[in-house]
Amino acid sequence: MIDLDEQIAQTLRERAEGDVDTNRLLRASRARGRRRQLHRRVAAGTALSLVGALGVVGVTGTGPDGLTGRLPWTAARPAATPAGATPVPPRVDGVLGAAADPALVGSDPTVLHFGLDPTRVRYLGWSVVRGHTESVRLSVRDDQPVHVQVSRTPESLSTSVSFGNVEVDVARLGIQSFDGTIHPTSGGASGLVTSWNPAPGLYARAVILQGDRAGLERAVGALRWNEARSCAVPLRLDALPDGAPINTCSVDVSAYPKLVTSDFTLGRAANQIMFVTYRYASGAGTRTEGNRTIAGRPANLSADGSTLDLLGIPRTTVSVNFNWQWEGRRPADAEPGATSGFTEADATTVLAGARVVDDPTRPQSWK
Repeated sequence: MIDLDEQIAQTLRERAEGDVDTNRLLRASRARGRRRQLHRRVAAGTALSLVGALGVVGVTGTGPDGLTGRLPWTAARPAATPAGATPVPPRVDGVLGAAADPALVGSDPTVLHFGLDPTRVRYLGWSVVRGHTESVRLSVRDDQPVHVQVSRTPESLSTSVSFGNVEVDVARLGIQSFDGTIHPTSGGASGLVTSWNPAPGLYARAVILQGDRAGLERAVGALRWNEARSCAVPLRLDALPDGAPINTCSVDVSAYPKLVTSDFTLGRAANQIMFVTYRYASGAGTRTEGNRTIAGRPANLSADGSTLDLLGIPRTTVSVNFNWQWEGRRPADAEPGATSGFTEADATTVLAGARVVDDPTRPQSWK
């Protein structure tokens, strides 16, 4: 997910009742990211790496109003997404967009308070971090990738953006200035960045990797600030551990329909995080051999006792990483082997209530 490290750290800062060693959290999430990348390559038979998590950004002035047409899968048009297209998160009626009420940004991890014009650009992914940011990844002409992030405060916007295995640093001038000026990014990767206020009290940033000014302007012009869209995923979690709400939701459809991935994080305390991951790969088989049974389906607990996988779903695995270890120096008051604070019973609760769509290549069925 895009900038998952930084977003987790920010979210935990806000949730913490005391000081939180965010460096330890970053090391732990990076280690998890490496494990997830390996799992993804094996499952998908490709070297794709997930860019997940988030951002929303714009350019000069307030974004245009409304959509320029009907979504590909409204009630009037339930057909499958055309070949070559990617899913569009469905509109949520009756919910204001970010321009109308910036306080809504990050208020609900299942809702994006802005959208894109799918006739002008292509969605690659979207995500929400509770109390922090909302973001989308999109593709403009010539498949130039763009990351857009929006927040209620400028400090919440990321200072670096991940495009797969490429990290792009945002130019310092672009971090401080929200006047819509386009700047080159800093660091080794080539890119452009712009930051602006789409509406009073709303902060946005857009970054394009190895693209041009026209591509960045096209992406910004496709943003829609007066609508709300669901963080739609092909997985629904009907049961959560006590006191552990969903804090983040993200979806990656950059390799759709061959690969669909989505991730949630559940948080029970400042230092207790559980990761839930959905992976669909069209070329994968159906794994059925495990050492557990959950809700009548085979499941498997990893040898290190950190991850519980729900099996028996064609071309799909749902995993809960509940017992990940801190890397590096642990807190002074922590026992050796201190963990995330969740148990196998918690992971079992999540997987027992997991509801997976029958065909993720028909996004009209996503929740």
